[in-house]
Amino acid sequence: MNSKQKRTIILILIDIALISLSVLWAYLLRFEYSVPSFYWQFVPYAALSYALLTVLIYHWYHLYKKIWAYVSVGELYTLIKANVISTAVLLITNHIVQISVGKNIIPRSIFLISFFIMTLAIGGSRLAWRLFHDRFFLGDLKEGDRRTLVVGAGDAGALVIKELRNTTHFYPVAMIDDDPEKLGLEILGVPIVGNRNDIPRIVKQLKVQDIIIAMPSVSRQELRKIIDICKTTGAQVKILPASVKDILEGKLSVKIRDVSVEDLLGRDPVKVDLEEISDYLKGRVVLVTGAGGSIGSELSRQIARFHPKQLLLLGHGENSIYSIEMELRNKYPDLELEPIIADIQDKSRIEMIFRKYRPQVVFHAAAHKHVPLMEKNPSEAIKNNVFGTKNIAEAAHDFGAERFVLISTDKAVNPTSVMGTTKRIAEMFIQSLDKVSQTKFAAVRFGNVLGSRGSVVPLFKKQIEQGGPVTVTHPEMVRFFMTIPEAVQLVIQAGAMAKGGEIFILDMGNPVKIVDLAKDLIRLSGLRVDEDIKIKYTGIRPGEKLYEEILTKEEGARNTKHDRIFIAKPTDIDYAQMNEKITQLVDVLDNDDDTIKQKLKEIVPTYQYNPLIDKQKEKYEPVKI
Repeated sequence: MNSKQKRTIILILIDIALISLSVLWAYLLRFEYSVPSFYWQFVPYAALSYALLTVLIYHWYHLYKKIWAYVSVGELYTLIKANVISTAVLLITNHIVQISVGKNIIPRSIFLISFFIMTLAIGGSRLAWRLFHDRFFLGDLKEGDRRTLVVGAGDAGALVIKELRNTTHFYPVAMIDDDPEKLGLEILGVPIVGNRNDIPRIVKQLKVQDIIIAMPSVSRQELRKIIDICKTTGAQVKILPASVKDILEGKLSVKIRDVSVEDLLGRDPVKVDLEEISDYLKGRVVLVTGAGGSIGSELSRQIARFHPKQLLLLGHGENSIYSIEMELRNKYPDLELEPIIADIQDKSRIEMIFRKYRPQVVFHAAAHKHVPLMEKNPSEAIKNNVFGTKNIAEAAHDFGAERFVLISTDKAVNPTSVMGTTKRIAEMFIQSLDKVSQTKFAAVRFGNVLGSRGSVVPLFKKQIEQGGPVTVTHPEMVRFFMTIPEAVQLVIQAGAMAKGGEIFILDMGNPVKIVDLAKDLIRLSGLRVDEDIKIKYTGIRPGEKLYEEILTKEEGARNTKHDRIFIAKPTDIDYAQMNEKITQLVDVLDNDDDTIKQKLKEIVPTYQYNPLIDKQKEKYEPVKI
């Protein structure tokens, strides 16, 4: 017999005793403490029938599944209703028996008096337990402590309760768990009061200010479902990201963080074939351009795990390169690192670097990526994203690199911006170069990266901290989103899978509405949308789309052995012709923006120069993988 069954049996026995005593007291009151022997002989029958019937009705109304330490008006109303039904049934039954035998065996007043006594006794006992519980368990709630609900009553939940009790200003008042066997139990004095569907009720009932999700092993899909429930409550939502094993082994502390947008994607991260990656990186000289940026720095971190012979960190900004260099030197003291300050637009400098270090694997992450800025500075986008890529790619070809992976973007598909168009030209160039080179050239195309510099999420968080408003360009704008580790793992995996000329694409799930993302961040901060924090629509910026795409209609896609990675069908691009078109761009760099954009459109006919945004929404037909 488990603890839940024992608890139920104990409650039933207590109720039977209280109801029986109520009937006995009703007899004593009815006959002024002098019960005639004729009526006295029927007291056991009246008490037992009343008790058993009432307990059955309590069971029918699930009253034994309630946690009475948290009794509310709703539970008391249900109890009274159950008592009314049992009393009515016994009154009718007693009347039928009275007609059959011709005698008044049990006075009707006994049932009526019993009803009031047992309602007061049972309801009072439940209420008394709640008052006792609040006094005993919540009595040490100090001023400034935040009433906290912990979701997950497993090992992680127990560690969180212990940590909260010892070190923080969060005070655990209750726990939630989907295992019905745990309902009614306690962990370190904190009761388990329901499942995930009870969270809104419990938050309201117990005046919960913070919710901590202590379920580090749950899938992203399940985590998203739980967060969706939590964000309707108005409480601040936090999460325990580390596994219990890591905590117990001392690798990590019980560190609770705010729920991030990564947790809202509702899908598990991409997993890579570590053995395959290790084979092509181990013992190689690896170059990462843009190594100080969000993607480049994470690439460098993950590549370092696979024991390259030498890792070259190339970037234009000395501070960012210094930062990633120091981080990697501390974490991988035996790794041979070479920080390189260089501009990818400087062809001779790039050739000198390749001649000196002879990189075998190249990850090209250096780029200008800010859409509105590049819209105002198209010549700089061309210099960096087109000419810079050309310099790195040709150096990789000339000096015999084994593999070259270009970091691209979904904005290169049917581009409406200068940035997207220059990235599409970069894709086209490496595909054309692959046809004449021994180096395996490939590109990786993905959507917006959460948390990267210049992305929308850090902006939203800062605006929320400042009290709003949160600025959204358009209520219908949607984007595909990835985490930085996901994007980087895809890039590294693509390098392993590349045979030459491919554009690899990640299945990024469903696109996310930017305004929904903003609302989620506001709610998860414990604030109310349009009350505490306003949302302000600022209008679509130059070069932006309402919707992003991941494939052109001409490309199509085919599967790979990785179930989350697809390959766009290679396009037939002649290297000499492509080289000539890029060379012609030099002649227009000093011209006005319109002339430059017209030239870009000649190279990428799908470039929607000055697109009509309203019509774009009507014509939009996403290409599905």
